[in-house]
Amino acid sequence: MKNKSLDDLSGLRLIFSTDPDAIRQQDESEETDQLVPFEKQQLRINLDKKHRAGKEVTLIQGFDMNDSGLENMAKQLKSKCGIGGGVTEDGMILLQGDQRKKLPDVLGKMGFKKIKVIQ
Repeated sequence: MKNKSLDDLSGLRLIFSTDPDAIRQQDESEETDQLVPFEKQQLRINLDKKHRAGKEVTLIQGFDMNDSGLENMAKQLKSKCGIGGGVTEDGMILLQGDQRKKLPDVLGKMGFKKIKVIQ
């Protein structure tokens, strides 16, 4: 095992506090800074067939949330539409089939106001 010098350890953060909730409070404030209210997010819904062997998928982009929030949103949308799908590496939600007619209503009920469907 290799000995580490002080330069190697400079990237580590060490927090010492007698308050056991201090670390949780810091984590919660970081997460809330990342989230934008649903009504201010601008979503775009479009249909895609590229590189999918001719099968259609609906892509939803424009979500401004962390990875766990995006996974949760995809799970809710898949459940409400009764279909499969997932989250892409680019931060888009992918749903199977053409869901452009259902999604504006579903997303509107969830609180999103700015929804653009690209034909």
